[in-house]
Amino acid sequence: MIGRTVLRVVGPLLPSVVIVVAAWWLFLEAFGISPLVGKRPHQVWEYLFTAPEAAAHRDAVFGALGITIRDAAIGFTTGMVAAVVVAMTFVLFRTVEQTFMPVAMLLRSVPLVVMTPLITLVFGRDLLGVAVIGGIVVFFPALVNIAFGLRSASPQATDLVMAYGGTRLTVLRKVAVPTAMPSVFASARISVPSSIIGALIAEWLATGQGIGAEILRAIGGFRYDEVWADIVVVTAVSIVAYAAVGVVESLVLARFSDTR
Repeated sequence: MIGRTVLRVVGPLLPSVVIVVAAWWLFLEAFGISPLVGKRPHQVWEYLFTAPEAAAHRDAVFGALGITIRDAAIGFTTGMVAAVVVAMTFVLFRTVEQTFMPVAMLLRSVPLVVMTPLITLVFGRDLLGVAVIGGIVVFFPALVNIAFGLRSASPQATDLVMAYGGTRLTVLRKVAVPTAMPSVFASARISVPSSIIGALIAEWLATGQGIGAEILRAIGGFRYDEVWADIVVVTAVSIVAYAAVGVVESLVLARFSDTR
């Protein structure tokens, strides 16, 4: 069961990876970008795996990647949990939504790069600041999708629960939440790459650690091999995380279907 699910989710991604790598190489060749600046796929492979200093290169790249994964996981978890809680609150209390949704949309219109210095001033440059920055990137798109999913519950099922004495909280728990699961996982798939972007922004403008900061330092030192290696591994992690969410989604939704 799990093996078939993994194959079904990951299988379509493999041709996409091949296309991206081919487009990467063709773009650099078509525009005549020097190999000294625009590193080709085989150069990145050599930098990480076959060059004499490959072990040191991997230590530097994957060490920074570990910090970025941690920061992205914190932002992803913070944003998704907050989005689920707030969406449920909006569904239960319509006046709360009418009051705070315009404020949320107004804040969403402000670029995160502009807000980051203020966030670091208030919350600091440690994990709390990273959680806020990453959470903001994830929170707003997830909130809209999850709130829509919660409101997509069947009116007939809702009326049935209410007829048997259920409260709005009962309807939310037994009808709305199961109905909203596809929306929750769609939000999670969207939020995985967004959380990595949020982590890179936080590292670039706030913490000075991780891939985001290393890319800046590598560009300043004209270490373009390292820049491209950092970009490739971050992209690979985004793809793997997206696929992992897809596998979990398939398993959970299949479980919900079996229990209906």
